[in-house]
Amino acid sequence: MVDESVVKKKFFEVANRYIENNKISHAYLIELNDYEKDFSDILDFVKMILCNCSHEDLQKDNSNICNLVDTGNYPDLKIVEPDGQWIKKNQLVEVMDEFQNKSFFNNRCIYIIKEAEKLNSSSANTILKFLEEPQDEIMAILLTKNRFQVIETILSRCQIMTLSNCENLEISFECKELLKAIFAEENLFTNYQNIVLNIMKDKNDAKRILNEISQVLIIYLNYLADNNQEIDSEILNLLNGKDMDKIVNILSIIEEEQAKLEYNINYKLWIDALFARIILGG
Repeated sequence: MVDESVVKKKFFEVANRYIENNKISHAYLIELNDYEKDFSDILDFVKMILCNCSHEDLQKDNSNICNLVDTGNYPDLKIVEPDGQWIKKNQLVEVMDEFQNKSFFNNRCIYIIKEAEKLNSSSANTILKFLEEPQDEIMAILLTKNRFQVIETILSRCQIMTLSNCENLEISFECKELLKAIFAEENLFTNYQNIVLNIMKDKNDAKRILNEISQVLIIYLNYLADNNQEIDSEILNLLNGKDMDKIVNILSIIEEEQAKLEYNINYKLWIDALFARIILGG
């Protein structure tokens, strides 16, 4: 089984950057492995946001807010789980009605939705209204074991983060081709035409392939941390011998650029900027 330490470390490094740069999103979708085991990390993320602190500082914090979150008594944190087979509209309406009142701590109101892929058409439309017209003081955190099972209209409006160790990843041909171009010795721009025409033709292609690449890089970093761990031979052949600092830097660039795809950007300018950052290393 893949060690999750590298994945968790990367998750909190990304979370730290969001808080340090005051770039907190109104909605996150977090992919994880196990709802029970990973939920403490989700609560740490919530506490970081509410206390406006890094994960390292959080470990020293013993504030009232942290204690209330840990004990399940924070009044402005609501957790929604499936009622039977689905998450139902009335569950979300009830949460939103409660959030009409001013926050008890004059802070953000946060709702967590477990198993976000179980939003049915009615409940999905309900939450979509809140995601399309976000309020600064209300934040959504959606959890899933597989982001690609979440309705696309919801997925596209969330900032994506991961606590998943990606054990069952199948590497697509497009992912392998882009990885070869990124880590090739020649200039990435020599492959520009092929990538734009055949690999990342639009935003949806870019989201899917960049997500796949980030998972591949995380798997390889886990392998470097412990060579006894299992790794797909294709991943090993693609990345073996590559500079570790470059791999970590590429992973950071990809995660930052993925966030920009959620906004109404010029795709041509975005992909040019992505290539330039990868080539220049920052």
